Amino acid sequence: MSITQNYKLNIIQWYPGHIAKAEKNLKEQLKLVDVVLEVRDARIPLATHHPKISEWVGSKTRVLVLNRLDMILPQVRQVWTEWFKSHGEVPYFTNAQQGQGVTAISKATQAAGVAINERRKSRGMLPRPVRAVVIGFPNVGKSALINRLLGRRVVESAARPGVTRQLRWVRISEELELLDAPGVIPAKLEDQQAALKLAMCDDIGEASYDNQMVAAALVDILKNIQANAPNLLPEHPLRSRYKLDSTSLSGEAYLFALAEYRYKGDVEKTARTLLTDFRKGLLGEIPLEIPAQ
Repeated sequence: MSITQNYKLNIIQWYPGHIAKAEKNLKEQLKLVDVVLEVRDARIPLATHHPKISEWVGSKTRVLVLNRLDMILPQVRQVWTEWFKSHGEVPYFTNAQQGQGVTAISKATQAAGVAINERRKSRGMLPRPVRAVVIGFPNVGKSALINRLLGRRVVESAARPGVTRQLRWVRISEELELLDAPGVIPAKLEDQQAALKLAMCDDIGEASYDNQMVAAALVDILKNIQANAPNLLPEHPLRSRYKLDSTSLSGEAYLFALAEYRYKGDVEKTARTLLTDFRKGLLGEIPLEIPAQ
């Protein structure tokens, strides 16, 4: 049974005004851009793929960045690498907070620029810095990536969606200019399974969802992965953290049982704790999506 079937009344939608405005401005600026860095959350690389990205990118070079490498196990990285390569894409994994993998992103962007300037030269034009844009859902680590590429903090970065509000160009070097864009999200979240995962990962605004619904769905996802690909999860993350096994319970039932067991029956506090523990990595390195086997 689909995780969202129990929660049909709780439709998750989030499209604040600043995002609508940013998307309009972004489309204008894309005309000036040579390379698109698409940043996704490595825990949910499919749910954080914007359906319009191909339309926006067109024939430009696209570099696929899967950020939050530190929040998944090495074997999860491996299965996603193979899956993307089988679909004709090369994913670059990063931990933008720590700088891991960022040099490879810089090299891939510069390499695209070499080809662009070769074409300019052949037409009798002078070389110019490569113009790249960083695109992705809110809170996937775009600003942290830009700060790492630059080597110093120039754009505000915070662990909540919607911090970047304006588009602005940042000069990285003589060869590279980056456009820092606010997070973009589809105007309508058609896929409610994906919307739940965005909520779990704190990639959409908190006011758009019910904590208890999202926490129960998180438990169901963990149980599903545990049953089908246990090697891609830490060993029994919920039991290890809370000393209460989820095997025989639905996500909703587990939430209520955990509330009684640890939090004096306070289900809302239990839901918030579970989500916070997941987001902080206190349950271990946990993906919420794995490629179809």
